[in-house]
Amino acid sequence: MWYYGFLDLSIWQLVAVTLALTHVTIVSVTVYLHRYSAHRSLELHPALKHFFRFWLWLTTAMNTREWTAIHRKHHAKCETPDDPHSPVHKGLGTVLRKGAELYMAEAKNEETLRIYGKNCPDDWLERNLYSRYPNAGVTLMALIDLALFGVLGLTVWAIQMIWIPFWAAGVINGLGHAIGYRNFECKDAATNLVPWGILVGGEELHNNHHTYPNSAKLSVKAWEFDMGWAWIKLFSLLGLAKVNRVAPIAHRIEGKAQLDMDTAMAILNNRFQIMAQYRKQVIGPLVRLELSRADASVRHQFRRAKRLLSREPSLLEASQQAHIEAMLEQSQALRVIYEKRLALQQIWARTSANGHDMLGAIRQWVHEAEASGIQSLRDFAEQLKTYSLRPAPALA
Repeated sequence: MWYYGFLDLSIWQLVAVTLALTHVTIVSVTVYLHRYSAHRSLELHPALKHFFRFWLWLTTAMNTREWTAIHRKHHAKCETPDDPHSPVHKGLGTVLRKGAELYMAEAKNEETLRIYGKNCPDDWLERNLYSRYPNAGVTLMALIDLALFGVLGLTVWAIQMIWIPFWAAGVINGLGHAIGYRNFECKDAATNLVPWGILVGGEELHNNHHTYPNSAKLSVKAWEFDMGWAWIKLFSLLGLAKVNRVAPIAHRIEGKAQLDMDTAMAILNNRFQIMAQYRKQVIGPLVRLELSRADASVRHQFRRAKRLLSREPSLLEASQQAHIEAMLEQSQALRVIYEKRLALQQIWARTSANGHDMLGAIRQWVHEAEASGIQSLRDFAEQLKTYSLRPAPALA
């Protein structure tokens, strides 16, 4: 009977099919649009690329060039007034409710497309079908859903249509810059929403991505899971994908005690992981020590101390700056490790273009840290010497 569609599925079967269809859309966005087109972190087989283009035409009406350009601009102008969808400037509520509208408005900006939309498909199909008739795909999808699933196919189609605007344009672009946890103190407010990037294909690991935007793998911790990376590994196994870049691995050679150019380059290459270690090995232990020593009347000053003393300075609000200063007034040791943290970050900001200057600055930093009298800082300085661009040679 036409009312139930050609497949005549039960409600639970329809739920399973809907989740499967929307997951294909998520994979198309995260693997093709995001990691391949916007960041070129991997290569894809032409047949797979065209399947993703066709599927996105059917289920989102999104154009590869527009999506790529808007996302590249988001990274280039992140958390500034020119960011197409920054909750910092446009408001979290606006991005959550109107993420799709913000995308469509920016897609009409010819300057954005010209500057950020390079190296995107411009073949006959793109010019004469996908870009020329963007709404024809979603209309065709509606007819297919009706034919396969009957009247309830309209519900399946509606869910397909809102899936990306809700999850990607709203949740990831909104909540992914507002709540969650941060493995790394990158320059913008990006957060990881959950450590299991399944529902949105790994895009939930947003802080990791903004720290290493050109990495094909978005998970960095052993306990994090990136569904998009699982698909990439499968495509690679089938000869349909080739990974170009992943986040750098921090190699250490135990017993290495000399700061050389190899060490300096390794520190620069792994600076985000190193600063995360600084938070864990230096700031955390000293905050706990100072808290145990503090008089009850000033103990409240150390509230959220570890997070605030580790926060990217450009993201601190005036009240947070005042809170930090109040803490540092109570502890000279905390002042030393906070100032040393800022000084270490300034080294690669000032000297990354000149390896010899950076090496000299790191040596000076290590010398001062060793003379600080703070054991955790001295231990961290010793650890810095062990970093290398290459792993330790294997024993024969």
